[in-house]
Formats: sequence, C-alpha cells, structure tokens
Amino acid sequence: MTAAPAPAPASGQTVKIRPRARLAVLVGRTVAWASRVVHFGTGSVIGGRVSLLIDPNLLAELTRSRDVAVISATNGKTTTTKLLSVALGSRQPVVSNWLGANMTPGIVAALATSNATDTAVLEVDERWVDSVLRATNASTVVLLNLSRDQLDRTQEVRKLAEQWRTALAATPPCTVIANADDPLVTWAALAAPNVTWIATGQEWTADAAGCPACSGRIDFVGTEWACTSCDLKRPPVDVVVEDETISINGRNFHSPLALPGRVNRVNAAFALAASTAMGTDLDAAFDALDDVAEVAGRYRVTEFGDVNIRLLLAKNPAGWHEALELLEGPSTPLVIAINARIADGHDPSWLWDVDYERVGNRLVIAIGERRHDLAVRFRYGNITHCVADSLEDALNLVRKSPDFDPTVPVDVASNYTAFQDHLEKVGGVL
Repeated sequence: MTAAPAPAPASGQTVKIRPRARLAVLVGRTVAWASRVVHFGTGSVIGGRVSLLIDPNLLAELTRSRDVAVISATNGKTTTTKLLSVALGSRQPVVSNWLGANMTPGIVAALATSNATDTAVLEVDERWVDSVLRATNASTVVLLNLSRDQLDRTQEVRKLAEQWRTALAATPPCTVIANADDPLVTWAALAAPNVTWIATGQEWTADAAGCPACSGRIDFVGTEWACTSCDLKRPPVDVVVEDETISINGRNFHSPLALPGRVNRVNAAFALAASTAMGTDLDAAFDALDDVAEVAGRYRVTEFGDVNIRLLLAKNPAGWHEALELLEGPSTPLVIAINARIADGHDPSWLWDVDYERVGNRLVIAIGERRHDLAVRFRYGNITHCVADSLEDALNLVRKSPDFDPTVPVDVASNYTAFQDHLEKVGGVL
C-alpha cells in the first residue's frame, strides 16, 4: 500500500529542492520571460515545457511540501478553482493556475513562481487527472461534471470517467468532493474512501444515459437517478444547492454571490465544501466568495467603443444549457460567437444539441468563424437572427435595433477561442 504523504511544512518554512529541479525552474522562468518580451504569449506553458524537459519529475518535486487540491470537470473548473483559491486565501498563502493553463506544463509554471509551502489549488484538464494525482498526492480532489467536449480530439466521456475511477483507486486516501447528480462522476468517485457528495440539481443528463458500471440504462426520476441493471444510484448527499441557498454542514447560506446564475452557486458549493475539508472557516470562506465578480474575464462587463458588453463563455452543449439561464427573458439583442479551432474542436455539429430556442424573441447576431453554421441552426429553430463579420459589425447592428437599450449591457456569448479573441480586444484578463 502506498504511504500517505507527509504533512506539509508550515508556510514560509525553508524547503530544499534538488539541484536539477532548481535548474529546471530557473531555465523555465527565463524562457517564460523571453517569451513575454517577444510577445509570444504569457510564456507559462512554454516555460513549463522546458522545465519538464530538464526534470520530468518536477511536478512531484514542487508539490511534495504543499497541501494540494485538484479540480477537474468539463465545465466550471476554472471558476471553481478561482473560488477555492479565494476561499483558502482567507487564511493562508495560495498558488493556483486558475487562468487556465491546466496541463502539467502550465501547472509547473504556476508552482515555480511561488513559495515552496504555499497551498496549491490546481485546475486540471480532464485527461490529465491521473498523472497529476500520481505526481502530487493531492489531499483534496474536486470533481464537478463530465460531458461531451471536443470529441474530434478528446476521449468519450465514459472513458474519462473510467480513468478518473482508476486514478482515485490508486491514489493515497484523500477527500473527494463530487457531484452526486452526475452518474459518470459518481461512479468515478465511488473508488475513493472519503467522499463529500454535492446535490447540484444538474439538469443536463444527455451524456450520462448509459451506466458507466455495466452499460445499462440510467433512469432519471425527479432528483434521483439509478441504473436499471445494476446497483449504481445517486448517493445520499451532504451539500445541497437550491434556488438562492447553499446548505452545508447543517447551515444555510442565503447571501447572493456576485457571480450570476445557478451554475455559479453550484461552483461556490464545491469551493466551500473543499475549503472546509482543507481547514478553512466556513464563514470566512463564504465572505471571500462574495468579492469575486468575474473569473478570467468570464461575466466581465466592460465598454467596447460606446457600448457596454457582458462577456460569457459556453463551450459545449452542457455549458450552453447553463449559460442560457442567463440569456432567457430580456428583449435586448444578443451576440453569439462560434469558432472551430483546435482548442474548440473542429466539429461544430454539437450546435444542434443546444436549445437556443430558449432565447425567445431576442434578435441574435451570429459571428465567429462558424457563424454560418450557427445561422443555419437559428434558421431551423425559427430564431430571429442575422450574421455579422465581426464583433464591431455586430454591435453596429445592435445599435440600430429598436430593442437596443444603452443602459443594459449587450450579452456576448462565445465558445473558447472566440471568447479569448473578444477578451483581448477589451484589454485582456488582468
């Protein structure tokens, strides 16, 4: 049996690392600096890659003296990583990669800039959970959801659930914070001996119709679910998200968060449960979450020319299902941008799985590299729409709309690379 990791030294305590690891960190930082100087990106990923070429075991070296939390999901991991970092930061120094470089090179680059004993809150791509857990011996693992995303280059979700389950079974005992309403996540998390179950009220079930344990059928009835062919079923829950309330440890937190929507109450519930497991006072953690109004540009309200816009990110059908909650109701025009680059997935056929009809009678303006695919989807959905070549052109059309209200920010909802393009236009993340 693998021994549990030794307790991390107190914050600020001197921790020696191997000479090869020190060299790897120094060279990585230098390469990252040079990358920024020549405007070749932030340098975080390339710096981490160079560091790992020098010392392939650098992630283990940089985390052996830390308390580590790992957060993974298809949707919501960046926001939850930020919220958990803020919650833990109310009592201790924290290092995190919440800006999104969530594979090993990006994680190494983030850790290399911090004190060797700072608590690490690591966003991890779904496919990298196994290797990161093996390297870090994380004390806390947060698993939010699994759904289809970039299927032209990413494994089918049941395969990812199997990898998570295998990784947790091989990991020294840790606390897992898991989504009880996602059968894929539940099956994976059941391999761990200590699980805190979150009742998320997850409505998206299209990716979990088949049982990951026996390939039978999952039957969803109200808030419960169960396999019709084996004993896999929704476990008893410890934390509940309902309406404006998060119920945790016998207490109800009613205060609305600055981040909008039910999905962010769910993200906050995961962050609160994880921070409590890691020793943070619940009241202090919740008060800290109230101050988070945007995450890496998500939900940012900013000026673009003479129009206020609100930036929203939705990358796949499950993510759009949640985002559409924020887009229902208003009559003001809406801009939707879809690209299909490597980071988005080249196949945009998932557009037909999104219930865009929920936007009602709003004028929707399609932009992005796959704007015409989007327009076809809108046409078949009888959605009032038009097509524009750029965000600037789209906002010109918005101004001419009789429903334009200059006092209301124009929603600009985009998938990943389109969102990054728009964020760069309004001044970047920081």
